[in-house]
Amino acid sequence: MDDQIRRKSCFLEHATLSHLAAFADQSRGRLREEPECPIRTVFQRDRDRIIHCAAFRRLKHKTQVFLSPEGDHYRTRLTHTLEVSQIARTIARGLDLNEDLTEAIALGHDLGHTPFGHAGERALDAVCSFGFHHYQQSLRVVDAIEKDGEGLNLTYEVRNGIVCHTKGTEAATLEGRIVRLADRIAYINHDIDDAVRAGVMRESDIPPRIREVLGETKSARINHLVLSAIENSRKTIELDSVDRALFEELHNFMFRHVYTNPVCKSEETKAIDMIQWLFGFYMEKPDNLPQNYQRILERDGKERAVCDFVAGMSDRYAIKVFESYFIPQSWMD
Repeated sequence: MDDQIRRKSCFLEHATLSHLAAFADQSRGRLREEPECPIRTVFQRDRDRIIHCAAFRRLKHKTQVFLSPEGDHYRTRLTHTLEVSQIARTIARGLDLNEDLTEAIALGHDLGHTPFGHAGERALDAVCSFGFHHYQQSLRVVDAIEKDGEGLNLTYEVRNGIVCHTKGTEAATLEGRIVRLADRIAYINHDIDDAVRAGVMRESDIPPRIREVLGETKSARINHLVLSAIENSRKTIELDSVDRALFEELHNFMFRHVYTNPVCKSEETKAIDMIQWLFGFYMEKPDNLPQNYQRILERDGKERAVCDFVAGMSDRYAIKVFESYFIPQSWMD
């Protein structure tokens, strides 16, 4: 098959997108060269590789804020990822930037998150000699863990956006910077929604000056912040100064009332202990690691392989493994 379909997509990018956009046919390339797909651009191909990878599927059983919540409507790391993708794509579309690149970064940004959310991240950071940060682990997942250690061989632009999606150095592309903002817009607003559902807070608890400007509901706030980003972003991605200040105030409010609330964090100590016990167990008995992590052990060392395996667990799998090693089993008749 010839490459007319892909070439048409690249032509349309140049014909319709802003000159500030990242263009697929101008990508800085992959870690390893490979033939082009005749149908998909490099960014479309990266998006598909992320969606089909094992780490993406495991996100459905990883904590967002509430550990093992009772009920089907609380967010997981997967639903968070999908909400980030939707918000980021909307902003990218409004700014005539590359939606395919934006979507790929958004879908891959949390692939390295641990079981039990940020509690698991803190647990591994405390015991790993090299430290642990989920955004770095997300890059490691796509570079060195997926496909039996071969990695997904993504483009520079997607890899850069993934590792720069949180604090610190900004992404090299505007699309990557959109994902950083969309991530915050998504998690702050859906965490409010989940906290209200859990009875931890009420929408009316949000300070009136924030609700008056940003909106009285989740949908209104997201819409307001997305419009603010589209109207105020040019050579960088930013909100109106008033919106930015109130959004930061909203984040601080959530930190005080939800992210450090005993109701939300009551099980975190158990989760941290569980992660650290599993890490210690596999450090003492690395032969128990699955075969694909044995290959990582041979290539990158025992501690790296153990960290990769424990970080990749879903909540329910971590509990299952912990029970099999540390909880006495009932006798069978």
